[in-house]
Amino acid sequence: MNMPNTEAEILLAQPRGFCAGVDRAISIVNEALIQFGAPIYVRHEIVHNKYVVDDLRARGAIFIDDLGQVPAGATLVFSAHGVPPSIKSEANRLGFQIFDATCPLVTKVHVEVIKMYQEGYQVVMIGHAGHPEVEGTMGQVPDRISLVENLEDVQKLTFPVDTKIAYVTQTTLSLDETKDIVEALKNKYPQIAQPKKQDICYATQNRQDAVKFMAPLVELVIVVGSPNSSNSNRLRELAEKMGVPAYMVDAPEQLNPKWFEGVKKVGLTAGASAPEVLAQSIIDKIKEYGPKHVRPLEGIQESTVFALPKGLKSI
Repeated sequence: MNMPNTEAEILLAQPRGFCAGVDRAISIVNEALIQFGAPIYVRHEIVHNKYVVDDLRARGAIFIDDLGQVPAGATLVFSAHGVPPSIKSEANRLGFQIFDATCPLVTKVHVEVIKMYQEGYQVVMIGHAGHPEVEGTMGQVPDRISLVENLEDVQKLTFPVDTKIAYVTQTTLSLDETKDIVEALKNKYPQIAQPKKQDICYATQNRQDAVKFMAPLVELVIVVGSPNSSNSNRLRELAEKMGVPAYMVDAPEQLNPKWFEGVKKVGLTAGASAPEVLAQSIIDKIKEYGPKHVRPLEGIQESTVFALPKGLKSI
């Protein structure tokens, strides 16, 4: 008979941390700094993680939201979340040297939306208002795309039932999160076309599945991630929905000793934009509050790698 493990320990979700799209985006800024020197201008935060952004800023990256902040002849990087065509056109008109760090999985959604548009579909996007990925995707076909964030938004759609309609989703939402909205869309528009391939990012799904596996084994979940990281917030919410207290931090000093009082089993995961070096520093801090032993859990080993853009090959 197997006896339960009562040793105080930190369980590590697998996978956690950087996905291939984030790794590629950060590498693009790093290589641009190496090959062209500082400053390198980046439209929007390259990824949604304070540690990463602060590190790149210290090395000469300048994060901007308005292309008017970029001087003539400068090198400009588009963030991993993607940008609308209007921004690309303006950047080209202004003559910047441009490197596009848009995640290839986001680009796939952009291509799909444009194809749907060309085929005459009214497009519905499932996502969060204001998120840069959503703005970039909706900007591909601004006159024929609608955003739905919840079931109430589906009910507010006024297209006739026989409208030629299709949907896509923000990549950082999981299948579980979109399931009810997709079902509501199909009930309202039975002929609605769905993406030919699943739009949910493999990394989003893998990290959420890892939390589902980890949560029943622990009494507390710590998510390494920044407040503006969509996928990190979803990990925290998922753990809470499974009945486990969960907190999100992006620095060791944000940990509260009271969280760990009487807790023997702590689970730790990290959003797709959170670096492992940050996760390790938070693990070291957790050890000061109780559990000393660290046990990596079993899980999917990701092997996806995305190539750097032409003109910016690693040297």
